[in-house]
Amino acid sequence: MPLASLGQMLQSARSAGYAICYCEAWNLESLQAVISAAEELEAPVITGFNGGFLNHPERAQPEDLTAYAGLGRVALGHCRIPAALLLNETDSMKQIEAGMRLGFGGVMVENEHLTLEEYQLLVARVVKIAHDRNVWVEAQLGRLPDGSGDAPAELTDPAKARAFADKTRIDALAVAVGNTHILTRGKSPIDFERLARIRDAVQVPLVLHGGSGIPLELAQACIQAGVAKVNFGTALKQAYLAALGEKLLNYREPMNPHPFLGMGGRADALVAGREAVKRKVQELLKAFGSAGKGSSVLS
Repeated sequence: MPLASLGQMLQSARSAGYAICYCEAWNLESLQAVISAAEELEAPVITGFNGGFLNHPERAQPEDLTAYAGLGRVALGHCRIPAALLLNETDSMKQIEAGMRLGFGGVMVENEHLTLEEYQLLVARVVKIAHDRNVWVEAQLGRLPDGSGDAPAELTDPAKARAFADKTRIDALAVAVGNTHILTRGKSPIDFERLARIRDAVQVPLVLHGGSGIPLELAQACIQAGVAKVNFGTALKQAYLAALGEKLLNYREPMNPHPFLGMGGRADALVAGREAVKRKVQELLKAFGSAGKGSSVLS
């Protein structure tokens, strides 16, 4: 099946009262897990890679986006359900342009290191180029705190959100309403009154980053308040690492390493990681109502 349009996916979700999950991948196993989870539940899904992580200053050198784009494009192109490929959270114009050229159907422009004026100029520039190439653009107004407590929150102002969305012509707006980045334990309190006011002020679909910290019992309340896309990354990596750690406890040198990495049997840590991520993704797809909605995107 050809890669789906992110705009069409979110429009269908808004119309039918569910939200699309963006489940971030970081390697082959995580990508396979997301696809397998979505196919089994017949759920539309968005996956992709974090541009900021691929360009992270702690890397000896930035990762080559070509390999990630090729992996995602080919894998999703063979999906049995509507799926889209997103380049997430990047403020690098060079990387954004490369992502568009390499086949990402959407980009999310990060605002963490920029002033509002700088960010607005960057987003407007990205939108102009992207829309000429039929690429979807998500931006964020406000700033999420992170789980460490080092980054303070800057909640999204509804009036400013409307002005920003109108001026930049973005396709979706990520908002800060109590949601938290990289929350490894505990849950985030969501300001539903603020979220509803943003929904009423802004015409484009709303997005919540920091989905790992959102209580799943609040999923429907988020959807009713205008959320059409929720991002998940931290919870998926936690599931993956826990499964790997459990399997690798059984390995000691000079044991044969192959059963533990790459042979695919019961001892294989990569298989365990993939299955753990798959289970977590399916839990999220069910909670946000997209299970069984694959055909609605195409209608």
